[in-house]
Amino acid sequence: MALSYKARKRWALVALVVALPLYIVVAVNVIELFDRPPFLLELAIYVALGIVWALPLKRLFKGIGQPDPDAPRK
Repeated sequence: MALSYKARKRWALVALVVALPLYIVVAVNVIELFDRPPFLLELAIYVALGIVWALPLKRLFKGIGQPDPDAPRK
């Protein structure tokens, strides 16, 4: 079932305002469980985690910045 434009926009906002900060807190806490790795490895881990969160949400964010395709034209 495809989400409407408004629903995708709302879910994208929830993902950015609620889920992303929670993901950041969990990622930092998991990294802190281990000894601190060398700087470049730690940087690579954070860059990878920064990309990984967006992959499952790619379809949700696609087209959100565009005008509503279902809106009546003027």
